Amino acid sequence: MIHTAGAEGSVALGDADAAQTIVATEVLPGRTSSERLVPAVRRLMQASGWKLSELAAVVVVHGPGSFTGVRVGVSAAKGLSEAGGVPLVAVSRLALLAGSVGDDGEKVHVVLDAGRGEFYYGEYVGRRCVREVLMSAQDVIAAASGGLVVVCEAKVAESLASLRLRLVEEPSAADALPFAVERVASGEFDDASTLDANYLRRTDAEIFAKPALPRPAR
Repeated sequence: MIHTAGAEGSVALGDADAAQTIVATEVLPGRTSSERLVPAVRRLMQASGWKLSELAAVVVVHGPGSFTGVRVGVSAAKGLSEAGGVPLVAVSRLALLAGSVGDDGEKVHVVLDAGRGEFYYGEYVGRRCVREVLMSAQDVIAAASGGLVVVCEAKVAESLASLRLRLVEEPSAADALPFAVERVASGEFDDASTLDANYLRRTDAEIFAKPALPRPAR
């Protein structure tokens, strides 16, 4: 499992049939995912005596979050999936945040900082995604009023202080295991050739691109 979409990256190996389901994990400090990700995966595999081809799936948190981090994680997961000939599972970072409060069927609203005064917003019932969109603070407040709002960033908690908040720790790669087990059991995998990052927003290039000038009339 690979998670490089947040402020700090992590990788983990999981075995749903083992007494200790998380077999090994490693944190990738700060913004060092691009240099440390693949070596970290290699170390965990070697230390556990596992081969890439023996995995039930390669799991990646494909955003939303850091553009660079998301690209690094998705690219590495695609490469590992193709190299090992194993299926690929992509999980939303918002889904991990929703999963941090359990799966009792209650609707939860999850929010992450998207920068520029905007927020990544997700509405979930258990592990089922109702919607994920990019919102302003006012829109989040309107959408989540009266419900449970789960956040993992102090900055977001301050911006949405009027809501019923639950502040939790940032989910790690290991938190993707329940989602991975469910997807593997149902045979619901992603196509490595078409999987894209879950940005939920336009890139800087799109935001700052100059509009094309109209062509002069002939």
